[in-house]
Amino acid sequence: MATMTEKMAASLEELRKLQEKDRCVVLQGTAEIGRTHLTRLLDNGWLQEVMKGWYIAARPGTEGDTTIWYTSFWYFIAKYAAVRLGERWCLTADQSLDLYSGKTTVPVQVVIKSPKGHNNTQKLMYDTSLLVFQSEIPDQVYKEPEYGLNLYPLAEALVYATPRYFQVEKIAARTCLAMIRDAADILKVLTKNGASLRAGRIAGAFRNIGNSEIADSIVSTMRGFGYDVREEDPFEDQPRTPLVYEVSPYVTRLRLMWENMRDKVVELFPEAPGKIDDVEGYLRSVDEKYSEDAYHSLSIEGYRVSPELIEKVRVGNWKPEEEDKEHKNALVARGYYQAFQAVRGTISDILKGKNAGEAVRADHPLWYMQMWMPFVTVGILQREDLVGYRTGQVYIRGSQHIPLNPKAVRDAMPVLFDLLKNEPHPAVRAVLGHFFFVYIHPYMDGNGRMGRFVLNAMLASGGYNWTVVPVERRKEYMKALEKASVEGDISEFAKVIASLVK
Repeated sequence: MATMTEKMAASLEELRKLQEKDRCVVLQGTAEIGRTHLTRLLDNGWLQEVMKGWYIAARPGTEGDTTIWYTSFWYFIAKYAAVRLGERWCLTADQSLDLYSGKTTVPVQVVIKSPKGHNNTQKLMYDTSLLVFQSEIPDQVYKEPEYGLNLYPLAEALVYATPRYFQVEKIAARTCLAMIRDAADILKVLTKNGASLRAGRIAGAFRNIGNSEIADSIVSTMRGFGYDVREEDPFEDQPRTPLVYEVSPYVTRLRLMWENMRDKVVELFPEAPGKIDDVEGYLRSVDEKYSEDAYHSLSIEGYRVSPELIEKVRVGNWKPEEEDKEHKNALVARGYYQAFQAVRGTISDILKGKNAGEAVRADHPLWYMQMWMPFVTVGILQREDLVGYRTGQVYIRGSQHIPLNPKAVRDAMPVLFDLLKNEPHPAVRAVLGHFFFVYIHPYMDGNGRMGRFVLNAMLASGGYNWTVVPVERRKEYMKALEKASVEGDISEFAKVIASLVK
């Protein structure tokens, strides 16, 4: 007779087979796994129940942690809809635009349209829910490749978006408008359905972002077919600069986010001290902050480091080939010291006149390399692991914000450095530089430390002192980052950083 350990191993082997087939395991009852294995995995924390008869893969000890659910959320929605509704379903026009625009926040409620809809709300995990609304859907839907979601085609989603969407989700709406190359696809939808009111609204939306060519084409074509089109701007404000056509939504989204957030930072931040004349004196003050900064920055990330360990690696009394070889905290502390020195070099260049955005663009790969070089020294990582940005998806523990996918990271990072290069206000460079870095999350690990290095490099560019985020304020700091990521409200994060600057 098999032991309990052997039985558990057999069940885990079944789960492994499922995980080899699917990026994220979502199970409907016993359709893909036997009842005995299902029960055993559920009882031991390897599965979590989302709703009656539906499960997602998990890990023991993660009960009560939202991360597993947020990681699985869209995969669950796609599979549930496919099983219950077949192919005749799609997200609403508004939520389709969210996905097209690169908005990665997990919504409180998903609304699906389907002829098979029952108009009932199904409660899901952690106060999220799903409404399947009985409705006709577009003749052709777009199968989103990441999760398998059915979406409105982009042009049709813009035409059928609710008027309120252009006010509540103006960044997403403008981002999607900027993804339209010409008026052809929009006009096919409008002329097929004779949507004169919608034509006026979408023409006004294109004119709002500075694309008068598409706006004029919509109005003249619809009027040519005999429709009474009255142009109306659905937005409540104007973007500062016209938006140009962009294939990648992340380019436009980041630029619009920066534009929307910068004035609030300027309002809340103390005036910049200005150019530093005594460069060596400033660098000495940075050196004096090292021990305090290392302790708090690493503690925020959950590492257990003592002042004694930090001092040990600073003075070079650290031998990775001996007692500390398996001591991760020591490796991390040494890496932080090496990265700190690289950041110090970047700050020196900035204080001597180099553009801050250009300096960080050039040097941040070196910061990252130095941060993890001790792990290469002891053979845990390979040199090639430290080259370039991440190639896999990453998630933030407990956050509704899902960082950008690997391809989007490569679109987004050049935009961030362009924004830093061209931003005239050092406080904006500092606060938004830090926030955008962790919002994008370009690396598999170390993004928080890198973001705080960006913060201090940009603070130096305005003459502000090196600023430590104390571990005692971690909860407030993380909550403010979450609010900015999920709600687009930078004010709390700006207040936290402003209160720490001396």
